[in-house]
Amino acid sequence: MSDAHSSPYLAHHFDHLEQQSQSAVLGMWLFLTQEIMFFGGIFLGYVFYRVQFPDAFMAGSYKLSIGLGSFNTVVLIGSSLTMALAVRSAQLGHKQRIQKYLLATLFLGCVFLGVKVVEYSAKFEHHLIPGHHFAYHGGGKFVLAGHPEETGGMHETTATVKNAVSASKPVASVPHAAPVSESETTGLHDGLISVTPNHVEMFYTFYFVMTGMHAFHMVIGIGLIIWLLILTTKNRFAAAYYTPIEMFGLYWHFVDIVWIFLFPLLYLIGRH
Repeated sequence: MSDAHSSPYLAHHFDHLEQQSQSAVLGMWLFLTQEIMFFGGIFLGYVFYRVQFPDAFMAGSYKLSIGLGSFNTVVLIGSSLTMALAVRSAQLGHKQRIQKYLLATLFLGCVFLGVKVVEYSAKFEHHLIPGHHFAYHGGGKFVLAGHPEETGGMHETTATVKNAVSASKPVASVPHAAPVSESETTGLHDGLISVTPNHVEMFYTFYFVMTGMHAFHMVIGIGLIIWLLILTTKNRFAAAYYTPIEMFGLYWHFVDIVWIFLFPLLYLIGRH
């Protein structure tokens, strides 16, 4: 029997380690492909409604903390680096380095989730959770197409909105709204450019779905890191076999890339 067939790392249904590794890579990329389609559908829905209600989505974005979002972005980029170093250490067969970098990745992942807990808590506190108790109170003025008055370099006027939204939810507006022409308000009630809590609530629905699913993937990743740490302690990996760590590295990088798209879409666009 050859060394390949006698390897303790070789599963019985594979002929050699190379075949086993290639099968794992194929399976992981198929998995990531369906993950791309899953998140792609959510992103597509977000873009569609963002185009329909840009002011409302911008108003919702104002309530998010760029500081916390930027900090989490740096944290995840750092975790991608430590994960890449863990894979490299596995290729070289350095057990202690594998453990060190996996622990660093685990720590950064927990930091990211801790920051999300802080952000979610703030949304609960300010009643920005989509549902019956959702309450958005925005400042600013409404921009009307007819008979505006010049104020601070912009055409603005205050108004009482009637029949714009249901009586149970007040109408709010985006601060510093840009001037609009009569043609741009075609089809809107009385030529009014406004932000309703219903539309802001839609933004937060996407916010919690998108960031919630991302956080769910992070939780799964943290569980897998703990599993890999246990296997590393049991000497299950060597320079000849490190496929599980390499495959998890692909998963972790994918989760990080998803956040790289989420951050500007939710936190940055329209904030100027």
